[in-house]
Amino acid sequence: MNVSTASTLVPTQQASPWYLVHRKLRQDERAEESLLRQGYGRYRPQQNRERIVRDRMKIVVESFFPGYLFVQLAADANWAPLRTTTIAEPVFEVGDSVQYYCRRLCRTGCQFMAMEGEKRMILLLEMLNRQQQIAVPLVSIVKN
Repeated sequence: MNVSTASTLVPTQQASPWYLVHRKLRQDERAEESLLRQGYGRYRPQQNRERIVRDRMKIVVESFFPGYLFVQLAADANWAPLRTTTIAEPVFEVGDSVQYYCRRLCRTGCQFMAMEGEKRMILLLEMLNRQQQIAVPLVSIVKN
């Protein structure tokens, strides 16, 4: 297995942290091109692998981490442009603090609990002096 750097490291700003984003499977090149057009720093490590294609051995280039891509964003950056491409979305961990936008209202202090399918997530928030779990669309969430 040879690891290739066919996808070069393309940073935008030195001080900005890197994030791991999940993307649709088998959409590696498309996701990378979309991020390039939007001006994000991105990195997709690739590897050369031997595969049998039509009864012949061929060397194909594959993503080293299928389904994931590294993106460089400022700490206070808005994830909405990434989500509108429907290619990439932020990876949340249980307990992450998020903001929930519903129409014109913004609810802070919400915690990510779990994903509910691909387009919704379950949040834990305090309402009426009790902690409640609600399912909300992913597009209405901004990671703190």
